[in-house]
Amino acid sequence: MTEGGKSARSDLWGGAGWAGFGLLILAESWRMERFESMGAELYTMPGFVPGMLGGVVTLLGLVLMLRGWQRGLAQRDHEAAEPLINRRIGTTLLLTLVYAGLLIGRAPFWLVTAVFVACFVWQFSPEDTARTRRLAVSIAAGILTSAVVTLVFQYVFLVRLP
Repeated sequence: MTEGGKSARSDLWGGAGWAGFGLLILAESWRMERFESMGAELYTMPGFVPGMLGGVVTLLGLVLMLRGWQRGLAQRDHEAAEPLINRRIGTTLLLTLVYAGLLIGRAPFWLVTAVFVACFVWQFSPEDTARTRRLAVSIAAGILTSAVVTLVFQYVFLVRLP
């Protein structure tokens, strides 16, 4: 995109969103139980890793905002802004909310995850690709992702999945 155009605006707003999300993660990880009475140390506290990730997301969001600002967003004349939620973001939100809010816990995790990933890959794969190829890649990605995530969480992390 051009200097000071849609890309700069997207960087500024997207960076603000990511920075805000990172701060929310950071704040909530700080509020988590620390289990100090049980002898937990800094690196074994439940909120440590989410707090670190929240800090990184915040930092990267700020870098993205700076990039948008440096590209001339502050000096440009005000033109009509595109909507903050476009079709791709709306589709992502819808798929994610259906997956996490409606399907997880009501059906086997491996099945729900395979369907979610397959739908996501189908939706965002190039539209000029042949339908059979899109379908095959989507199903393969769903099955492989579901299998790897399920096996890693159950046998490496020893976490029972819903």
